[in-house]
Amino acid sequence: MKLLGLVLFTFFLFQKQGIFLHVEADDGFVKTKGMQLMLNGSPFYANGFNAYWLMYMAADPSQRSKVSTAFQDAQQHGLTIARTWAFSDGGDRPLQYSPGSYNEQTFQGLDFVVSEAKKYGIKLILSFANNYDQFGGKKQYVNWARNQGQSIGSDDDFFSNSVTVLTRRNSLTGVAYKDEPTIMAWELMNEPRCTSDPSGKTMQAWITEMAAHVKSIDGNHLLEAGLEGFYGPSSSEKQQYNPNFQVGTDFIANNQIPGIDFATVHSYPDQWLQSSDDESQIAFLKNWLDTHIQDAQNILRKPLLFAEFGKSLRIAGPNQRDELFNTVYTAIYSSARAGGAAVGGLFWQLFTPGMDSFRDGYEVIMSEGTSTVNLITQESQKLNHIRRMYVRLRNIEKWNKAREIRRAQFWAGKGGK
Repeated sequence: MKLLGLVLFTFFLFQKQGIFLHVEADDGFVKTKGMQLMLNGSPFYANGFNAYWLMYMAADPSQRSKVSTAFQDAQQHGLTIARTWAFSDGGDRPLQYSPGSYNEQTFQGLDFVVSEAKKYGIKLILSFANNYDQFGGKKQYVNWARNQGQSIGSDDDFFSNSVTVLTRRNSLTGVAYKDEPTIMAWELMNEPRCTSDPSGKTMQAWITEMAAHVKSIDGNHLLEAGLEGFYGPSSSEKQQYNPNFQVGTDFIANNQIPGIDFATVHSYPDQWLQSSDDESQIAFLKNWLDTHIQDAQNILRKPLLFAEFGKSLRIAGPNQRDELFNTVYTAIYSSARAGGAAVGGLFWQLFTPGMDSFRDGYEVIMSEGTSTVNLITQESQKLNHIRRMYVRLRNIEKWNKAREIRRAQFWAGKGGK
């Protein structure tokens, strides 16, 4: 810990003296090594955002400028990961009209999202399905199965009757999705829940099966389950940290599945603890963050991404939202600086101007330059400092090795004379 602190101090000194370090081009696949994400051989710490609407907007060519603006705004504020939906089942602008029947125009919208993310240096997390009814969700799959004559008891039967889409060749770049390094990871489902089986066995079996299936098709990309982070039967002593409900998931057991490469946590104390005051919600959040970081570090031994967090301005003021953002960012940075399991956070959610009808109180519009935007930018800078420090150390190590090789070659030549 002391050594890392000394190295960081030395790095910041170089920065002040005007020796600026350029990270290598981010054109490689993100991998994992222990508790770290790795990109181009160096640890990858990144600040990011959610924008579920990207494919939906891009499916209408007249709206694609909003996608470009979102990525441009993100880049300008140091954001390098975006999480978005790669599903739309039935309904308006569907990706799937019916099981296995796809809408090429919407798929081309997703192609545009991937190509624009690549243009602006943004890595993507693409989610395969939704737990909720919006954009179809597992309910739509269950309805399709019922219409085909299958016996379905409840929406939770999705977990034994699911359809997953993986393969696609981008119509704009010509690159197959499974070969596209702009995609950082796949997500099995947005916030999977199976309340009909609080034992967690149904969810554990589904994640195990789906993870193996995805990995059998695509060995290039990382995979995560989409979990909110609720503790289950495998760590019953930690269920005290949950909000007062069970959803059939298990943070420890679900993330120990071999095909799951990193863990995720969502954080919404304003939704989960609606009857509690702000002080109690922040106290819960601090425990929630710290407990999951420690468990990812000491039990899972995998990277941890805070994949969703936010606070609605419909029920809180800007200062209250800033306090939540600052609490999340402080926990992530403290862990990352010490070489811990937290690798970044993705706030919910980034909008661009002209999306008033989509507003839900959680939106952040970067061009508005609010205090929240300033916090986001500061976190990007702090995580980027850590990332660049590791790149510098790697470059020094490579330089030292090359120097030793040259020295050995020189003396070998001398000896030959």
